[in-house]
Amino acid sequence: MTNLITGLIGLALVMTFLGILLAWIKAIPLIIIVVCVMILAVIDFVRSLRTNGAPR
Repeated sequence: MTNLITGLIGLALVMTFLGILLAWIKAIPLIIIVVCVMILAVIDFVRSLRTNGAPR
């Protein structure tokens, strides 16, 4: 449960920071990079929740 809460807070803060950054710098390559990175961050977060800390 702690991983879920801290992960959501972390993702929300990163998305907020990058959203403000994209509002100031409106460059298409930066937008593409940020969107791809955020998609990968969400995928990694979901995968880490599913494994639930089990050793690989």
